[in-house]
Amino acid sequence: MNTKNPHQTNDSFADIFADVKPLAQDRQHFGTPLKDKVKLVEKLVTIEADSYFSDTYQPLLPVEGPMRWMRPDCDSFELKRLRRGDYVPDLLLDLHGYRQSEAKLELAALIHACVKENIQCCCVMHGYGSGILKQQTPMWLAQHPKVKAFHQAPKEWGGDAAVLVLVDIGDEPHRR
Repeated sequence: MNTKNPHQTNDSFADIFADVKPLAQDRQHFGTPLKDKVKLVEKLVTIEADSYFSDTYQPLLPVEGPMRWMRPDCDSFELKRLRRGDYVPDLLLDLHGYRQSEAKLELAALIHACVKENIQCCCVMHGYGSGILKQQTPMWLAQHPKVKAFHQAPKEWGGDAAVLVLVDIGDEPHRR
């Protein structure tokens, strides 16, 4: 500290405390850490995939002809529009090279993204390969409550190696 008399009137405050150094501050916040939004969304998608998709459920799907399915409360004209290619998919999901567990999660994430972004039609490209994903994808889609209908894609969207999916985004007019 300064050795001068602090009662002198000609010294300023800055002169008296010129050699004083500030203390270093440790900034530690002892609250619960905030969860990362990405981790929360991934967990939500995993929970959705586990709760909606079963590998043992066998919906009534056609044996012959193109792969197609429609929810009972959906208009049959929607399936016809999918077949003709009237709907243009806004999102594409390519499942080439995925394992079944990964494909299931990606499919749930796609449907979740369609609902969130108000997208009515998407395309899932499962490919040919050994036929596992080609067989499982329609079964998983038929189990999801947000899927209204799906049909084998037209040639320009992948033909019989892809499926066009019609997603139920709600009845509000602002969401169409």
